[in-house]
Amino acid sequence: MARPPGTRLAEIRPPGPWHALPHEQVAAHLGSGPDGLSDAEAAVRLAHHGANRLPEGRPRPAWLRLLAQFHNLLIYVLLGAAAIALALHEFVDAAVILAVVLVNAAIGFVQEGRAERSLNALREMVTPQASVRRDGRRLTLPASDLVPGDLVLLDPGDRVPADLRLTRSRGLRIQEAALTGESAAVEKGAAPVAAEALLGDRSAMAHSGTLVAAGQGQGVVVATGAATELGRVGTMLHRVESLKTPLIRQMDGLARQLTLFVLLLAAATFAIAFLLRGYGLAEAFMAVVGLAVAAIPEGLPAVMTIALAIGVQRMAARHAIIRRLPAVETLGAVGVICTDKTGTLTRNEMTARSLVTAAGEWVADGAGYAPEGAFRPVSGDPPAALPPVFRRALQAGLLCNDARLGRRGEDWLVDGDPMEGALLAMAAKAGLDPAAERLAAPRRDEIPFDAQHRFMAVLHHGGSGPSVFLKGAPERLLELCDRERGPEGDRPLDAAFWHGEAERLAASGQRVLALAERAPPAGGALDFAAVDRGGAVLLGLVGLIDPPRPEAVAAVADCHAAGIRVVMITGDHAVTAAAIAAQLGLAPAPLVLTGRDLAGMDDAALATAVRETDVFARTTPEDKLRLVAALQAQGRTVAMTGDGVNDAPALKRADVGVAMGLRGTEAAKEAAEMVLADDNFASIVAAVREGRTVYDNLRKVIGWTLPTSSGEALTILVAIGFGFALPVTPVQILWVNMITAVALGLTLAFEPTEPGTMARPPRARSEPLLPPLLLWQIAYVSLLFVAGAFGIFFWAEGRGLDIDTARTMVVNALVVMEVFYLFSIRYVHGTALTLRGVVGTPAVLLGLAAVVAAQFAMTYLPAMNLLLGTRPLSLADGAAIIVVGVAVLGLCEAEKAVRRGLLSGARGRAG
Repeated sequence: MARPPGTRLAEIRPPGPWHALPHEQVAAHLGSGPDGLSDAEAAVRLAHHGANRLPEGRPRPAWLRLLAQFHNLLIYVLLGAAAIALALHEFVDAAVILAVVLVNAAIGFVQEGRAERSLNALREMVTPQASVRRDGRRLTLPASDLVPGDLVLLDPGDRVPADLRLTRSRGLRIQEAALTGESAAVEKGAAPVAAEALLGDRSAMAHSGTLVAAGQGQGVVVATGAATELGRVGTMLHRVESLKTPLIRQMDGLARQLTLFVLLLAAATFAIAFLLRGYGLAEAFMAVVGLAVAAIPEGLPAVMTIALAIGVQRMAARHAIIRRLPAVETLGAVGVICTDKTGTLTRNEMTARSLVTAAGEWVADGAGYAPEGAFRPVSGDPPAALPPVFRRALQAGLLCNDARLGRRGEDWLVDGDPMEGALLAMAAKAGLDPAAERLAAPRRDEIPFDAQHRFMAVLHHGGSGPSVFLKGAPERLLELCDRERGPEGDRPLDAAFWHGEAERLAASGQRVLALAERAPPAGGALDFAAVDRGGAVLLGLVGLIDPPRPEAVAAVADCHAAGIRVVMITGDHAVTAAAIAAQLGLAPAPLVLTGRDLAGMDDAALATAVRETDVFARTTPEDKLRLVAALQAQGRTVAMTGDGVNDAPALKRADVGVAMGLRGTEAAKEAAEMVLADDNFASIVAAVREGRTVYDNLRKVIGWTLPTSSGEALTILVAIGFGFALPVTPVQILWVNMITAVALGLTLAFEPTEPGTMARPPRARSEPLLPPLLLWQIAYVSLLFVAGAFGIFFWAEGRGLDIDTARTMVVNALVVMEVFYLFSIRYVHGTALTLRGVVGTPAVLLGLAAVVAAQFAMTYLPAMNLLLGTRPLSLADGAAIIVVGVAVLGLCEAEKAVRRGLLSGARGRAG
């Protein structure tokens, strides 16, 4: 059916899905034919439909990313305090406050500033060149010039440039793992399939971005650019909202709470100072600035960012590359890992595992395409020589084969169909040399594999004369065989036995191929009609599998021990997925649901399914995205692993997206927060352990920072409220906060993993950053700081010391109390009064040395005395300050002991 020039694809509504229509009807519907489109028609359509490329996303400019670092309520309050200080000509105070803000922004910009490149990575998967037929001529054109109706030619090694409805197929097999998750190359043909066929079952289609593994084909373009299945994933990825991590959400909430607290406290302080205590307007404003500077933990954002960066470095040593800082902490909260099967839990390399003949079954050890490993019988000791029937079956597998094995460094790679490469590896494990066998029996003729015939046949001339070897689907080859090869020679075929063996292998998750042999046709030429007449001898069945990674089995067990659920979401077949899941230990008899099952579920049914089901098979990108969202709706923190384009939307939606670094597509890597450099699922467990450690350390940083800031703020508030002179000035408080936050607070980020970290269940998403016990601790320690500060201040005044000396003693007392409190908070669940607790870690000792040096400089250097208003102190004054610090440590440890006793008693009564 001819179409007007330039007819838009949107106006050409097919009567059904492209894959369900006869290819002749599809070509006519698109105004195409055996000679393809004319150049003129293609140009008009290109103008209408646009180039065959994915839409580009606009990266966020650097200046906008820099400004975003200031988008924080705590920073806004600090900027306001700096503005007040400038207005009152307090330039030193204003400069120090602004320096704090700029340092924090610089750290965040360097560590977190990275443009989103997911759509760019997807766009790069469209091949730059395509072979097309136009005006009856074969041309090589930029893939971006393809339009609906173009006739595209496919050869081995080509990346499919657009979505094609196949019109011709000769042994065509396409590797679709990046789009569907299925590890084996898929057989393709021109025959239409059911309209409701899932993406991985549409054998009449060749989809953009997939790779031609073997054979040749031809197809008419039915979709380009964003309209392709690959484009739909890109559009979906563009629309998926990246959720805020639990830490970011909690920090936003903490910032709001602290800001409200500081503003209310500042307003109350100003009212008390100006209205009740007779402060002048400028003096009252500076008191408010001092309070704000004291109450706001200005070093906290920077220290937390640095703590996350330290976690990044630790994870990099474990082959986990973090792309976005908050993902470090989020890993510690992960309660569910939704993992792809192919290439994540498995090797993404086909391995010929079983060879069944009438003389018994043998298995091959090893994995992948490496021709290394034993080939041995299932039971009993291997004989001195390989039985003839096994040798003949292996010869059939390596001769009826177009693949080649090669080595790149330490890795063995296959050039051609992965299953054929696995057959070569199995033969080599049995002692056969594929190259020598092919040289001894050169090929004379062949019938390439075809989806319609479902077998491949080759004619070889060897030392024993010509012979035809066949390889194909078991049910098809059993139709062509009337005999089977046994230990004593050929005998009548036991079809029931072989059908049962094929089903047994398939039930264990293996893909099954049959191998056979027959005499050459009478005429010498190999053609389908001659082979299809039957008369072949069945040699055996080969079971192939993409095996689980050995380390993944241990990793799954570690996840279960840590209270983390592992859910497999794959595009592969249900039987294969269930078998792999059982081998991995996901569940003894895993429940499996397919994408077709999910399509009929409403949200309530889906919520039940994700709670009870361990394996989801034959899933689409939409299914994966929906499953992740359903788990998140139940309050679970979800990590999603994957390596293909089909995984990218779910990777982006998950709380932590984990992409494979070696075999993963660029689209998956760019959508993920973490990339596994070694493609090892076990590295995820190590990353979770680091994530839990980072969160514990962040809680320690917060538990140390907030009481010290609150204590300083309460000290100023009490002084104003009771009409005392201020024990510390705003600039002195800034000095304390910056020196201790960097030199002391940062040391908590280096704390090692505490015992029992991976024995705890994952924390709930709703768990607050400031639980009741931590709030009590903040209040308790804050009061200790107020008491210590005023105790030193009044003691100094009582001895007749001047106000500057008294303030110097208070500043040093605050620092010393923070030092001793640091040793206490390093052990949340135990006492710090141990040899290990007193000695500390190298980071703590280094931080302590830096603080001591800084305080000596502040106290005794004339320049620092002038800048900060401090004075030198005597040895007796220093000793008194140390006593205050020791008292704080003793009171904190006593409170912890009482708290542990109360909690232990409560647990005992509950038990």
